[in-house]
Amino acid sequence: MSDSALSPVPLLDFSREYQAHREELLAALIEVADTQRFILGPAVQQFEASAAASLEVEHAVGCASGTDALWLALAALEVGGEEGVAERGQQAVVTTPFSFFATVSSILRAGGVPVLADIDPLTFNLSATATAEAIERHHTASGAQVAAIMPVHLYGQCADMDAFTTLATQHGAVIVEDAAQAFGAKWNGVQAGSLGDAAAFSFYPTKNLAAMGDAGMVTTHDAATAERATMLRAHGMRKRYFHDEVGWNSRIDSLQAAALSVRLRYVEAGNARRREIAALYAEAFTAAGLVSDSVTTGIVLPYTDPRAEHVFHQYVIRAPRRDDLRAHLASLQIGSEVYYPLPLHLQESLASLGYKRGDFPHSEKAAEEVLALPIYPELRDDEVATVVEGIRRFYA
Repeated sequence: MSDSALSPVPLLDFSREYQAHREELLAALIEVADTQRFILGPAVQQFEASAAASLEVEHAVGCASGTDALWLALAALEVGGEEGVAERGQQAVVTTPFSFFATVSSILRAGGVPVLADIDPLTFNLSATATAEAIERHHTASGAQVAAIMPVHLYGQCADMDAFTTLATQHGAVIVEDAAQAFGAKWNGVQAGSLGDAAAFSFYPTKNLAAMGDAGMVTTHDAATAERATMLRAHGMRKRYFHDEVGWNSRIDSLQAAALSVRLRYVEAGNARRREIAALYAEAFTAAGLVSDSVTTGIVLPYTDPRAEHVFHQYVIRAPRRDDLRAHLASLQIGSEVYYPLPLHLQESLASLGYKRGDFPHSEKAAEEVLALPIYPELRDDEVATVVEGIRRFYA
């Protein structure tokens, strides 16, 4: 590609997917409007059943957001503290500092204690080795076992569920998958959302299965866990106006469920296209001579564990001089984003957890180097080439 002006490439373009399925989406929304069943109606039941079948899991419980799904999963498993199971004391949950804020805030909201462990520098996912060390440190300091492990399937790739299942069994902990970015991802051929005791999904509009607003879902194989989540999402009611527990108002609305049912039909093909785009990026970066196994000498491409089927919710590289590169891409009207610029242990609102800079070096290094590039099923091959060319010009 010559040094001529490059065409803009948006980080994400909602309108392309919407136009492709506009008539189906509008018809589904109109059907809900005609029935006047707006909250937890037939459209919700249909979506829950379809999503459970797609994920090969026994139960799916829709809720208001991915954040609520994380809390509901913990609360349904009776993991937490004063607001959950006070008689068992405040319970610890091991998770990662390199994730969206809701991963840790949901543990606090459930009344639990977040215990953080560093990431695997290849996948950016929670490290099983670091988790084992964090469990031992917590036990030595408090005399208590951790109640749960919350691995995050970051960017659309499952964490090492073989290792986490072993750890959970050894320590009597449950596993809550943060699968917010991983609808359709697999580990050893098994769907994310069916690998732990419970899982939480987000259907925020940027996700690979997206609502037309906020929505989330809890999945589980266990009927009792599903029943508790269903009860807790509706103010702790099993019978109308009789509140067995203090739950929350986290009901998914029928309009979101209807839109999700339409988009669910296309998510598998969309994930396949995301993998194609990831392969195109890898090929183009390699051809441009930009690829290295160290960020000190070039771009480090995403790593896919051979046991995982990645859905590339995000395509994230490690980049030298990341912030300068991002500014350069912005000047060319090429979208990019940093997920995430400040690890959770360094967030001001979480200072009470007692961590400090240097505690999780892999997470801190990732925060300085990661850059997410445009990836969505409607992204064209020529736009992938444009993104790579824009990056090549920066490093030329």
